[in-house]
Amino acid sequence: MSLKKIKTSNLILTVLFAVLSAFFLLPLIWMLSAAAKTERDVWTFPIQWIPKDWNLVSNFKAVWMGDVSFGLFYMNSIKIAVISTLATVIISSMAGYALSKLEFKGRAAVFSLMLAFMMIPEQATLVPRYIMIKELGLYDSHAALILMGMFSSYFAFLLRQFMASIHNDLLEAAELDGAGFFRIFWSVMVPLSRPILATVGIIKFIWTWNDYQGPLIMLNTTKLYTIPLGMQFFQEEFGTRISVMMMASVAAIIPLLVLFLALQKQVIEGIAIGGVKG
Repeated sequence: MSLKKIKTSNLILTVLFAVLSAFFLLPLIWMLSAAAKTERDVWTFPIQWIPKDWNLVSNFKAVWMGDVSFGLFYMNSIKIAVISTLATVIISSMAGYALSKLEFKGRAAVFSLMLAFMMIPEQATLVPRYIMIKELGLYDSHAALILMGMFSSYFAFLLRQFMASIHNDLLEAAELDGAGFFRIFWSVMVPLSRPILATVGIIKFIWTWNDYQGPLIMLNTTKLYTIPLGMQFFQEEFGTRISVMMMASVAAIIPLLVLFLALQKQVIEGIAIGGVKG
């Protein structure tokens, strides 16, 4: 294939992907536009992508300074998502290190058991987890959601697979320098695993931030609600005001965008490394 044909095909693919990207971004663009409009202009057809009459400040005040505690829901979600994500990254990385690099009796059995747990749907364990939380006295508390979100066989498996590809020569060199298990984990394995740790952190944060089922089952007090439950509660107050709801939706996705933009380099690196090693 000639160089000219390759460039032409690349150009066609680039244009095609650009059109597809714009198509998938249209709902997000409409949400941003609606959040700055008056209620009348939201229903105007054809769609006015640039608001004719800006109502951004009024919608912002309705979300953050109204009678509904949207800011409280926001802080609840940040608290649960941050703690759960940090705990998951730490616990899963230690599990991945143990299952990939440490020799101990029953390691294969533990790994097989973890794979078996991954095949069980989360909904199948919902009732046992609810009973356990009730017996522990953690029902209707953020601790219940954090405890349930700390452990993940999926992320432990993902980190185990990545860490297994790290050469043992590096660990043996650290052992010769007198490093123990924990020093090797912290000084060798963690720095080399930063791309996959960033990927795990982003995925876990997004899952926790968007989780509706867990808070719905484990929380009963309004002031403890997270963003998904808070949006439902918020809709009861402003359900007919689409522009205000869109402003609340924009506020709800800001942490996710900030997190991805801050760690996208590590995520892309992790995907690239995984592709090369695969």
